[in-house]
Amino acid sequence: MSVSVKSLSRLFGSQKAVDNISFSVGKGEVVGFLGPNGAGKSTTMKMITGILAPSNGEAYVCGYPVNRPNPDTRNFIGYLPENNPLYPEMFVHEYLEFSGGFYGLKGAALNKRIALLMDTCGLAPEQNKKIQQLSRGYRQRVGLAQALLHDPEVLILDEPTSGLDPNQLAEIRALIRTVSANKTVLFSTHIMQEVEAICDRALVIHQGKLVADDTIKNLVGSSGTALLAEFATPVEHTELMLPDGTIPEKCDERIYRYKSSGVDLRPAVFRLAAEKNLPLVGLKEENFSIEQVFRKLTANVKTESDQQP
Repeated sequence: MSVSVKSLSRLFGSQKAVDNISFSVGKGEVVGFLGPNGAGKSTTMKMITGILAPSNGEAYVCGYPVNRPNPDTRNFIGYLPENNPLYPEMFVHEYLEFSGGFYGLKGAALNKRIALLMDTCGLAPEQNKKIQQLSRGYRQRVGLAQALLHDPEVLILDEPTSGLDPNQLAEIRALIRTVSANKTVLFSTHIMQEVEAICDRALVIHQGKLVADDTIKNLVGSSGTALLAEFATPVEHTELMLPDGTIPEKCDERIYRYKSSGVDLRPAVFRLAAEKNLPLVGLKEENFSIEQVFRKLTANVKTESDQQP
């Protein structure tokens, strides 16, 4: 496994920010790490990268324990933190040269790697600008290029598209898809469309606990489907209970939603409408979205920001 987390916990005083979580990410996987603010996402990512020591448990990257002395561990990890700390007074190319030194890169090898990332990350037109002159979207590209400089096997990206406009978001999302072709990627986000567009699997953390770890298909499918019944005129809610006791949710005076766990309710609703002479004009199946699943898994959450060390 490229990333393995075993019984990981982190306390800040008496508050348990991460509570005994375990998961693994296989080589080449792109996994979304989801959770509301304060859930423990950033804290977990900092423990995986070795920035923050766990209170209990262990994190492994490419088989190496992160928090035991091993100078090679950092070479396997590329990290883009949420606040993307950059040196605004540096030029783009200058900053990447400076960053390369932390990984022992220099000379022709470093220049070759920078040239490749300028192209991959779309930074070539901006390389002679100071970072403070760049838009937020281009600053995120610089941060991603820095994380990729040493060609790590594992990328840890904390909210890489936070605060971007729709065009910038689409560009960074496409860039993540490009660089993830031959790397293991774990990234946190609040944008559910990103998870559906990029990931095959998601981890959901809620109040420090891991509450879901499954493929997107299974997460959405496990919530079942819904059936929207539309009537020509307003219908009384009490008239729409099915023989098995299923009661629909009222969307408006004419539209009701029946929730189902894989059972096709269309015949039952059609018979009910015919028997009671209700003016049914349409039945439409509705699949639950990953956003609806997320809200269900993280109901009644705290809204504070993740605790910082």
